[in-house]
Amino acid sequence: MSRDAAIRAAKLRRIRTGAKPRTLELCSGCGGLSLGLAAGGFSLQAHIESDSNAAKTYAHNFKPPVGAPQEKWAAPRDMVEQSVEDVVDDLGLTSPAAEVFDVLVAGLPCQAFARIGRSKLRSIAGDDEAYRNDPRAKLYERFLEYVEAVQPVAILIENVPDILNFGGHNVPEEICGTLELLGYRTGYTLLNAAFYGVPQMRERLFLVAVDQSLGIRPGFPHPTRTVDLPPGYEGARTFALRHVPAAASRFVPIPLPAEGLRNAVSVREALADLPYVSEHFRDPASMRRRKVTDELPYRNSGPSEYARLMQDWPGFRTSGSVTGNVVRLTPRDFPIFRRMPPGADYPHALRIAEELFAEQMAAEPSTPRPGSKAWEELRKLYVPPYDPAKFPNKWWKLEPSLPSRTLTAHMGKDTYSHIHWDSRQQRTISVREAARLQSFPDGFKFAGSMNAAFRQIGNAVPPLLAQAVAECLRRDLMTMPVQESARRPEVRDSMAA
Repeated sequence: MSRDAAIRAAKLRRIRTGAKPRTLELCSGCGGLSLGLAAGGFSLQAHIESDSNAAKTYAHNFKPPVGAPQEKWAAPRDMVEQSVEDVVDDLGLTSPAAEVFDVLVAGLPCQAFARIGRSKLRSIAGDDEAYRNDPRAKLYERFLEYVEAVQPVAILIENVPDILNFGGHNVPEEICGTLELLGYRTGYTLLNAAFYGVPQMRERLFLVAVDQSLGIRPGFPHPTRTVDLPPGYEGARTFALRHVPAAASRFVPIPLPAEGLRNAVSVREALADLPYVSEHFRDPASMRRRKVTDELPYRNSGPSEYARLMQDWPGFRTSGSVTGNVVRLTPRDFPIFRRMPPGADYPHALRIAEELFAEQMAAEPSTPRPGSKAWEELRKLYVPPYDPAKFPNKWWKLEPSLPSRTLTAHMGKDTYSHIHWDSRQQRTISVREAARLQSFPDGFKFAGSMNAAFRQIGNAVPPLLAQAVAECLRRDLMTMPVQESARRPEVRDSMAA
């Protein structure tokens, strides 16, 4: 047996004694994936995150390993500049790096892979190939260096579906090919968070690899909820899967909901018990003073099953009140929000704005001449300047009976993609509501400003989806390995087991 195989075998024996698999997570963000891993029975041994606010959030919500200095645990790190040995030394972990961690996890940056991110990179650089040249597009190569240093028994990567079609290149296939040369069995698929108890239709790629001694292909969790995905999600899947090889692919068919499952958690179920927020239009000065950490009481209406889970998550329980009740002050648009019906988009909002402007024009004692300076200034007070042809989905009012649309990191700049369905509140969602839609428990607190908190939430992996993947992976790790004497171990599919 080689040295690397012996190290992995020892790790598997340890896990089978009931010990929690120890994780090192790269690009951890604020900790959505880690939260799901912890709930799924994994031990959070170390993490690397370059964003200072996200690193502070992570350190605030997760305890460091015994003996690790808190300031080192909370410090931002760059996965390119930092080695595994650096992390082990900083945290005071005594064993060699290859013996400290059982599982290597990464939510690699998606900006260069996501189509919306590619467009932004093109516009900034003025180069159609800017996304290919973005350093973040090559971080998976650095990740593979970590694999060789850590010798994990399992590997988990999360990213956007478009990583399957990176300018015609299927990056997960390349990663899987390299991992198989290093002694792993691999598989990847697409999972939608709404099928796993998250009140959000969020499609993500998951790649899993396990030590080849287990003799299985890694499995993926079966859905526990069901919903009819809008056509746009099906179109995105088709685009992403275009470069999955027809033969010899590591792609695992997407797990589909079985008959008889409960409907996906709706926006109303997710948010109805959270505080009623109206200070943004009743008392804007009060909203300006409010901090992300300030608490407000829950509403008196009985919480849904999902809301109770968010209030009572072990280690993050709340009692009577909750943080994160800050929203954006956009007074021009409050009347538009009030008139928008659920499910309405930006073209609809623009028509409402024109109606409001026309009403104000009719009420003016002296009607400004169309095109005059006075007319233009009055119009700016009522009508947003965005071209509906270029921004058809810039605004969206939540439909209370359905899961939310995908939350993105762009919420750090504006939250118009998620307007609260309750017209009386005439606003976009709060930080806590965004966290709820992402399945963060109410006791999970975010560092930094409102914008920083929105960005962290939009970048995160939904914890409930991560938990489903983690539980499936831990079951795989408990599989008895194929005997070393077998020349050609049978490869079984753990999803079919």
